[in-house]
Amino acid sequence: MAKVNLKRYGLYLVRWQLSTPILAVVLYMLSGTGKIMATTIANLIGGLIFFWVDKFIFTSELLSVQWEVKDAVVCVDCGKEARGYRIVKAAGYDKTRDARPEFRCEECSKKKTEELRKQGIDV
Repeated sequence: MAKVNLKRYGLYLVRWQLSTPILAVVLYMLSGTGKIMATTIANLIGGLIFFWVDKFIFTSELLSVQWEVKDAVVCVDCGKEARGYRIVKAAGYDKTRDARPEFRCEECSKKKTEELRKQGIDV
């Protein structure tokens, strides 16, 4: 199973909970139009509102760690030639202007990621 970005997942669950009372109010206001019509209109209104919220949750760079991946690099830690990984940007960590980016093989990248977590960087 892929690792879940807990910030995104948490925001999505909050958004999901907030949609219920909002759409319940719409259904109540449209109750005179019939169940199917009220439900259809409420779903359209929900889609108009929550599309943008979901788009922010699932595409915002504020909620994610930016990685750079390159094929066939020499790992800066172990010297092995492999696919290389580096964290470019995370909360409290910014290597976007790094003149000499350091790529690591998958194994060394996992170790470096753990080191950053121990330093309090959310990756």
